[in-house]
Amino acid sequence: KTVSDNTINDGSVTTMAKPRRQAFRVAGYLFHAQSPCSLSTAEELFLDAAEYGNIPEVRRLLEELPHFNFNCVNYMGQNALQLAVANEHLEVTKLLLRKKNLGRIGDALLLAISKGYVRIVEEILSHQAFADSHMLTNSPSQADAHDDFFAYDEDGTRFSHDITPIILASQCHEYEIVHILLMKGARIDRPHDYFCQCSTCIEQQRDSFSHSQSRINAYKGLASPAYLSLSNEDPVMAALELSNELAVLANIEKEFKNDYKKLSMQCKDFVVGLLDLCRNTEEVEAVLNGNTESCPTLKPSVRQNLIRLKLAIKYEVKKFVAHPNCQQQLLSIWYENLSGVRQQATAVKILLVLGVAVGLPVLALIYWIAPTSKMGKLLCGPFLKFVAHAASFIIFLCLLVLNTADRFEGTSLLPNMTLHDHPLQLFRMKTTPFTWMEILIISWVIGKIWEECRDIWSQDIREYISEPWNLLDFSILTIFMTSFIARLMAFWHAYSAQCYVDKHYKHYADLSNVTLPFDIQYFQLARVNWMPSDPQLISEGLYAIAVVLSFSRIAYILPANESFGPLQISLGRTVKDIFKFLVIFITVFVAFMVGMFNLYSYYLGAKYNDAFTTVEESFKTLFWAIFGLSEVKSVVINIDHKFIENIGYILYGVYNIIMVVVLLNMLIAMFNSSFQEIQDDADVEWKFARAKLWFSYFENGGTLPVPFNLVPSPKAVASLLSRMKTFLWDVPRHEKEQSAQVLSSLFQKIMNRLIKRYVLKAQRDKDNDEVNEGELKEIKQDISSLRYELLERGKHDTETLAELIRQLEEVIYALGDCLILSVMRYFD
Repeated sequence: KTVSDNTINDGSVTTMAKPRRQAFRVAGYLFHAQSPCSLSTAEELFLDAAEYGNIPEVRRLLEELPHFNFNCVNYMGQNALQLAVANEHLEVTKLLLRKKNLGRIGDALLLAISKGYVRIVEEILSHQAFADSHMLTNSPSQADAHDDFFAYDEDGTRFSHDITPIILASQCHEYEIVHILLMKGARIDRPHDYFCQCSTCIEQQRDSFSHSQSRINAYKGLASPAYLSLSNEDPVMAALELSNELAVLANIEKEFKNDYKKLSMQCKDFVVGLLDLCRNTEEVEAVLNGNTESCPTLKPSVRQNLIRLKLAIKYEVKKFVAHPNCQQQLLSIWYENLSGVRQQATAVKILLVLGVAVGLPVLALIYWIAPTSKMGKLLCGPFLKFVAHAASFIIFLCLLVLNTADRFEGTSLLPNMTLHDHPLQLFRMKTTPFTWMEILIISWVIGKIWEECRDIWSQDIREYISEPWNLLDFSILTIFMTSFIARLMAFWHAYSAQCYVDKHYKHYADLSNVTLPFDIQYFQLARVNWMPSDPQLISEGLYAIAVVLSFSRIAYILPANESFGPLQISLGRTVKDIFKFLVIFITVFVAFMVGMFNLYSYYLGAKYNDAFTTVEESFKTLFWAIFGLSEVKSVVINIDHKFIENIGYILYGVYNIIMVVVLLNMLIAMFNSSFQEIQDDADVEWKFARAKLWFSYFENGGTLPVPFNLVPSPKAVASLLSRMKTFLWDVPRHEKEQSAQVLSSLFQKIMNRLIKRYVLKAQRDKDNDEVNEGELKEIKQDISSLRYELLERGKHDTETLAELIRQLEEVIYALGDCLILSVMRYFD
């Protein structure tokens, strides 16, 4: 309905309608057509006053019209409360909230939360509709179907049906509103497991899209820094666990992968932000160690447990681990009791490593005898522990090299030769026994196996398997042990044969004229006559593989150096790219191998060479063709079958184009991309890798390196007895609880300080980042409200002045009458 300049008489009050609203009304007929009835003039004025903040007009209509419909809606289906909240008219909102049976209060609350109107939110929450706390926890989908509490208009809700006030406030990062809602008991329920089969989840999964959206909305609220910081006693732990949960969901729900990854990164940024606000070592330790209630007997002399840091490394929160505050704390622990070494030059550190390597047996003996001495405590430090283990590993590699020193210039025992110490000795008794160098290598391997068993015992088996270096160690040790067992089997068979000879042919001068059984004669044969499945040949092959893998293990200690660390990380990423590439490579390779074999398998002996005539030859030819070592003549047939030969040329040419031109260049591009990705963030990647290396030496125990760890030390025995004593005669429970309460109280104080700083910083950043347009709009609305108040006050003052003038005129008229009467009486 259009009103230009109408005068409405309702009772004794006359009000002018503003024409400014009519431009919107003209375009609103599409919406207005859906309305069952048109608005009255008073309702038009009421909605105008509510929208533009005309407080006197709203008050007048609500007070002077007792049966007035204050729930009337405009052409967009919004009532006065929604219009007042949308334009941040606090006083109008207060007037409306005094009325009973006011509709759409829930939508007004959500609207105020989305716009960040804190004072309006407080007023709405004080309404009697929210006396029941369930109204704060319920979402529009949980409301009555005929209730318009959360309705935007008659067609539905403004926000998603699963949005609750606390979820919306968290998503909008409104810290003050989140705090208000939390104080009133509002909470965000964590979604069930993705594969949950409870009746509620089964019911919700009937609409899979709505179910997924509701889960995402809930996680958006849970991952909000506002909710994490204000609703959790240990926000660091909660954020780390939630970031990992979201990362797992990103791999499960591929459709919303980017959303979950973004939320996971948001949680990681939150913990980094908290760490960045630490101002002293005590606060950094609280963030890295968490609530030490789980270990209340922790003494000041005992090294920090770094539980939160361990989780951050496990969940790959790289920015948190590489943060300067965290790195400084790790550095102080790394050089424990050796702070002077940190400032030394690289040459001094190298000399220290060499000195430890040379004196390793002596240092191990000192620690074994006096672990609590000054030298023993130094060896327990992470840095010297790392140096001792690195020196032990270097010695092991030197043993592997020295084991072949007698063959550096070539072996004197040719494959067709045999050698004997005495005439009745079998040749294999000369080659199969272990040398003293090999016995030392075996002792190192056994010591390493014992060390890996301790690692598996101290941590979860899944955590052990998830580390690639542990898998490499397991592979190396398995291959070494298989090689030694095969060598031992060969020695046992040779020894049994030698015992047979010593028993039955001890009266012979030599074995040259003796006919031995075949199973005994076999151990007298030269290498060229050994069977391919001979245990000693298998042992030598496996030993060679283990040696190669052992030298590759040296890459584990490279992250300790700033120059080699990023290169080692790039190499690891390259290996992952190769495994991805192998899927496509193997598919193409097998396709052409089978095709070429099917084509040429009938021409064995009728080709230029044996290429493609057998599966083995097909594999060799195509594999070496990648490196340009196969001939084009491999497809030539000696008979006049040109069609088959031309097909072979075409397939062989296509193979080379796909493999060399396409796939190899794609692999190179993958290498370049991975390397550039590491280089772009080289500092963070290196510090994260170095922290992982350092952390492996922070754990108590494992001080003695391989193979000295095979000898039980008095300290290990004492530790075992202490654990048994603790298990049998535990510390009194009340002492534990008292200590836990003290540590928990200190942790909460520190976290409260950090949370306050974080909230203040977030609010300050938000104030600085807000666009001036919003502030101008707010000022404009305040001016509009002030205008109406001034007009009302001016109108009231005008009426008062008119009344005074009227009363003055009456007084003057009365005085005039009295004067006239007095004059008349005088003349009379």
